Amino acid sequence: MERSSGSTQPIIEINILLVLVAVLAGFIVVGPLIGILIALPFYEGSIMDFMSALSDPISNPGVKIPFYIVQGCSTLFGLIIVPALLVVAKRQPLIKLMSVPNTQLTAYLIVAFSTISFMLVNSPFIEWNANLTFPEFMKGFEEWAKTREEYAGEVTSFLTTFSNRGELILALFVIAVLPAFGEELVFRGLLQPQLNKHTGNIHAAIWITAILFSAMHMQFYGFVPRMLLGGLFGYLYYWSGNLWVAILAHFVNNGFSVLMLYLYQQKVSELDMNSTESAPWPVVAGAAMISFALLYIFKKQVSNTTPA
Repeated sequence: MERSSGSTQPIIEINILLVLVAVLAGFIVVGPLIGILIALPFYEGSIMDFMSALSDPISNPGVKIPFYIVQGCSTLFGLIIVPALLVVAKRQPLIKLMSVPNTQLTAYLIVAFSTISFMLVNSPFIEWNANLTFPEFMKGFEEWAKTREEYAGEVTSFLTTFSNRGELILALFVIAVLPAFGEELVFRGLLQPQLNKHTGNIHAAIWITAILFSAMHMQFYGFVPRMLLGGLFGYLYYWSGNLWVAILAHFVNNGFSVLMLYLYQQKVSELDMNSTESAPWPVVAGAAMISFALLYIFKKQVSNTTPA
């Protein structure tokens, strides 16, 4: 295992295309199949009824917990177990990739607060991307993208409408914990250092990885803000050489959204995380200054504690 030029990112020597194919196989085939087998006992009905309900969860509220199980298994196998097995099969030291460098506790706190602040900075891009229109010759793509976005929104709303705290905890695990670990392992841990090695340009590697990260979600009307988040995670990893920093930022982004949705439903908060409306510009400007200041402090701090 090498270290990439100009940063402390460990490079796992593995073929990029092989990683992507393995991830897709695990996420689309292996994970869901195992998830269905595990979730079936939680559903009252035949396997055919179960499969039909999974394909239309909004019309079948009784399938929520099984749907969580299938979704969780897809992430667990597609983004964690299969890539990890691939790395081990290639005789690469996975443990070094997941090691914890000498990063101070204050650095993790800075990452958490800067991620929340960045969510406000990202809100104008969320609003712009959500309302994007296409020329007439791209109407077919626009209709497809809108249909997929609407369905994804309905499923997200279905999964994040909580009837009790148990569902909240399950949602935090499936929507925040597993994706944070799995997606950062694959995109920042495996792909970004390899792209840096092949391009010789860390900034190109970070943004190509961010584009792939956003494209994987297959939601065009959230493509740009998700890409920007991927860029943030990429730079956090590059500066620190600590994959857990990127995992924390990803968890905070997803977990904060889930928690605020719960508080909104409980009428504790007036902030609706499902809204695509931008924060007021003075708030965005203030959040941008806070984000840049925190990231500057973070970069300076980790450069003093992480060996070059």
